[in-house]
Order: sequence, then C-alpha cells, then structure tokens
Amino acid sequence: MTAHDHHNHDHGHGHGHGSASGGCSGHAPKTEDLAKANSDDVTECLVMAGTPVIKSQAEAEGLYRDYNGERYWFCCAACGPLFDADPDRYANAA
Repeated sequence: MTAHDHHNHDHGHGHGHGSASGGCSGHAPKTEDLAKANSDDVTECLVMAGTPVIKSQAEAEGLYRDYNGERYWFCCAACGPLFDADPDRYANAA
C-alpha cells in the first residue's frame, strides 16, 4: 500500500484523528469563516470535542445526523460513521 487515508487508521488516538493537528486534518472552519458566522450557526463537533463546526457548511456537505429528534453536526466525513457506531455515546455528551 503506497498511499493511505488517515481516516481509516487509528494510530492510537482513540478515534482515528491526529491529536497534534488541533482538529480533523484541517477540516475545521477557517478562523475568518467562524468570525463571519452567526453564533447560532456555530456548534462543536461531538466526535472531535472542541472542534468548531459551522452548521450551514456542515449541512451543505452532508456532515450531520438526525438522531432522536435532534440534529448533530460534524467537522469532517470521518465523524459521521463514528457517531453511527455509537450514537448514544455522543448524543448523551451533548
């Protein structure tokens, strides 16, 4: 295997994201986008706790799940399947 998708390997960080990156390999919103976003449009990724998510951008990219009547937004495509694997864990942390 000459190339790899970093989202498919755990590397001992718990859920496949590099802890040194400060987010999901650059998938977090840009600082200027966060500054322009309405505060009601910003939330935090439940899977990558502490990573900001602009709800409208996440929805446009399909980075969300509806679960038990609530909507949850994610910082990157890798977080959706992790949420799907144990939704109660993440939904109860909200």
